[in-house]
Amino acid sequence: MKSDLEIARETPLRPIGDIAAKLDIPVDALEPYGRHKAKIGIDYVKSLQGKPDGALVLVTGISPTPAGEGKTTTTVGLGDALNRIGSRAVICLREPSLGPSFGMKGGAAGGGYSQVVPMDQINLHFTGDFHAITSANNLLAAMIDNHIYWGNALGIDARRVSWRRCLDMNDRALRSIVNSLGGVANGFPREDGFDISVASEVMAVFCLSRDLDDLQARLGRMIVAQKRDGTAVTAKDLKADGAMAVLLKDALAPNLVQTLEGSPAFVHGGPFANIAHGCNSVMATRTALKLADVVVTEAGFGADLGAEKFIDIKCRQAGLKPSCAVVVATVRALKMHGGVARSALGTENVAAVRRGVANLERHVENLGKFGLPVVVGVNHFTSDTEAEFSVIRDAMAQQRVEAISCTHWGDGSKGAEALARAVQQKILVGEAKPVPLYPESMPLAGKIRTIAQKIYRAGDIMMNEAVARRLEGFEKQGFGHLPVCIAKTQYSFTADPAVMGAPEGFTLPVREVRLSAGAGFVVAICGDIMTMPGLPRIPSAEAIHLREDGEIEGLF
Repeated sequence: MKSDLEIARETPLRPIGDIAAKLDIPVDALEPYGRHKAKIGIDYVKSLQGKPDGALVLVTGISPTPAGEGKTTTTVGLGDALNRIGSRAVICLREPSLGPSFGMKGGAAGGGYSQVVPMDQINLHFTGDFHAITSANNLLAAMIDNHIYWGNALGIDARRVSWRRCLDMNDRALRSIVNSLGGVANGFPREDGFDISVASEVMAVFCLSRDLDDLQARLGRMIVAQKRDGTAVTAKDLKADGAMAVLLKDALAPNLVQTLEGSPAFVHGGPFANIAHGCNSVMATRTALKLADVVVTEAGFGADLGAEKFIDIKCRQAGLKPSCAVVVATVRALKMHGGVARSALGTENVAAVRRGVANLERHVENLGKFGLPVVVGVNHFTSDTEAEFSVIRDAMAQQRVEAISCTHWGDGSKGAEALARAVQQKILVGEAKPVPLYPESMPLAGKIRTIAQKIYRAGDIMMNEAVARRLEGFEKQGFGHLPVCIAKTQYSFTADPAVMGAPEGFTLPVREVRLSAGAGFVVAICGDIMTMPGLPRIPSAEAIHLREDGEIEGLF
């Protein structure tokens, strides 16, 4: 069987100007990065503001498993299929992080015959956006320590510097460090740490900003430390916001690439959904909506994380109104949720699918709470049987939801045509009434509890007095209206990755809360989730190398 990279290489790519022409984007609006990728100029993006919006379709999924679900692959297949049946569709995805690419999850360009390309470039340095985000984050960190070194005119309490450095790589050794060692000339030693770049607030700000002015304003509002009296110190106080915006200026322009079938795709921004808000940039989504009849976008991991944050954070802030949602599942993954070991997934097990389908049912029910009509796309594997699929189809029929078996991995757009027609019908009927899960006026602890109880089905949340006081402090500072961004394991509705299926009545432990004033949300860190991942025992990096002809090998 061919690898994703082999499939991508054997498909001739079209010049990026031809892809732009499909959306009536003029050549002078493009800032090319080679022949097959380009940024769309900010001035051209501004010129689109008066145009009407197309329909927005969210692709989300069940709780992920090691068996794989193929959410990005389905997003690409659906976009291609919508174009195949006559819609003018654009795909909006996140940029992959180098951490998973060299770790264990892999890239985020889709797979098989439903990929965005050039996949090797997209999964590596791409147009340099992540490097710009990392540099802006670390410039601010350097300016904090420099300010303290040169007299500390703002009166920053060095014990209360909350801004962390970042790196787009899985490196557990950097989670907690001590900086400024080596003597007085190197500054004042203090505890510090690194987050992975996709978990940084700069990434969140980047992805939620509407334009350059909004970007600099949000950067300026980011809180980096406290003074001895407890008052906040912001990036604007340090006069760092202007330089950070300069570093991010070019990166903020959306990236245009193509699928294997030549569909236009915007790949821009990349926050993780288990530790950040998990959606591509507002700039890319809003630009695509002005250029297409239908925009297909994904939100990271399962619907309990990505879809919830898509509605409660991204749509709330950007004024987006999705028309429907597609929930992606596989027979194999539902078997795992039903208790089957990964090694036994190739054998028919109808009983396990019947047990595991409870996870899918939970996610579909939850999307109804956001007012979204749902179609289920079952990403087909060759080992799937009709008896196993019928369990899914019948379970969804009881919820008046259509489940469609899709073969886009092997067949491209043809394999997702039935899914595209079902989505097209949902858009035409217009039943969507998107609403957030909670009002802005609800206290922060109440927002966390609401998500835990209504989406995860927890009995309650648990937080110590220090965490509760910190939330109360955020409210006293005027941030009580912000939405919350739950950081927890993606593998379970609980904070324990080993608990699969659809558990109920558990307690969700809230370990820490952080204020992201620039991004416009409060992060609640639950369980043992880390904002700087580590590499697995055998990282993917061990298999990645260059062939004698200079081509990359081992990258998916």
